[in-house]
Amino acid sequence: MTVTPAPWSLRGSGYMLFYKFSRAFVEQHGFIPPELKGCFDGFFGSVMLVNYESSPVGPYRELLFIPGRFRTPQGLKYSITSIYVDSEASTQSGRANWGIPKHTKTFRVEQDGKTERIQVLNDAGTPFFDITVRSGGWCFPVTTALIPFQLYQVWEGRSLLTKPSGYGRGQFARVSELQVDPAYFPDIALEKPLIAVKVSNFHMKFPQALPVL
Repeated sequence: MTVTPAPWSLRGSGYMLFYKFSRAFVEQHGFIPPELKGCFDGFFGSVMLVNYESSPVGPYRELLFIPGRFRTPQGLKYSITSIYVDSEASTQSGRANWGIPKHTKTFRVEQDGKTERIQVLNDAGTPFFDITVRSGGWCFPVTTALIPFQLYQVWEGRSLLTKPSGYGRGQFARVSELQVDPAYFPDIALEKPLIAVKVSNFHMKFPQALPVL
């Protein structure tokens, strides 16, 4: 598989669910890699469901989990600990470019007006993540400039630091149904989101990662 190198510029839409996960939840359910075991520092975590309509490897969908901040050799940083996409090109490039632990699975999406149901399927065709979200109301700007963050990822012995950036338009959203198989993804059905936001017309940039020596 050919790797499409960074930087990447992406456009699309999606949902952002924000949580305040407990240490016990993260340590038990967070899919923490060995290098970050015992390093969870708290703060806010998130789950994102993204529909990339445009990317250097074409359109694809994504589900990811960020528990919160971790203590790292570079200070307090965020880390993606579980992530699925429906593009093998995205999986291979994400691992090589930024150390993001992507896995390729099938997504199924149904939309009825402002209500959207998103399922991620295992290799047997059974949903292991099944969410229904409804959005609406007034729009407001969303930008990472308000909450700048860096990703610290460890993959195949490499430690990489990346500072993505992006902006778009947000609307508040509400999760009406949610089922998760904890064998595949952190069981966020055990937690209640602080807030859910639908982000439309977003532009995201992933620069080249910096190696951590």
